[in-house]
Amino acid sequence: MEKIRIALADDHHLFRNGLKILLGAFSEFEVVAEASNGNELLRQLAHASADIILMDISMPEMDGIEATAEISNLYPDSKVIALSMYGEEEYYYNIVDAGAKGFILKDSDISDVKEAIETVYKGGNYFSQELLYHVIRKIKNREQEVKGSSLSKREKEILLKICEGLSNHEIAESLFISKRTVDKHRANLLAKTNSKNTASLILYAIKNKLIEV
Repeated sequence: MEKIRIALADDHHLFRNGLKILLGAFSEFEVVAEASNGNELLRQLAHASADIILMDISMPEMDGIEATAEISNLYPDSKVIALSMYGEEEYYYNIVDAGAKGFILKDSDISDVKEAIETVYKGGNYFSQELLYHVIRKIKNREQEVKGSSLSKREKEILLKICEGLSNHEIAESLFISKRTVDKHRANLLAKTNSKNTASLILYAIKNKLIEV
């Protein structure tokens, strides 16, 4: 089986080395590059292509946001997952706009990191549950505050409920409509936003500022 090639970018050597050791326990992964900042990472990628890049947001010289934007332009086949800490919510819009496919909190369990890598490698998006909790706490409560988009008022309403973590059945009950109607709206949301799954819908909501981080 072809291995998933991974690059690590983090200015804390101890954290980076620990993550490399943990990833090395999985035979399907291969760490092909390491860097302490964005500039160093770009130099590494010129010689070692990576499928997945685990990218620290805050780094010296070139931070994770700028590096992600450069990688999106230079190496579009390389997919970035941001390594995040609590308190960095203000940067989420920017790194999503730069091309990141998801977020993992730095204190996540290695099993969550593995799931994130495999999900993003297959074309999906991944957000750690802890991060979603913190993002969802800041969801805009008033529908009229939602920024304009191609979605209808009802679709926006259901999208916010999805971001709150509600199931289709729970959304139906909260809005006093049938589950079949919610199913249809969810399918329309996936089609309109070109999303593959719930995580992709949340990414869309973040990028279009339908939820506040």
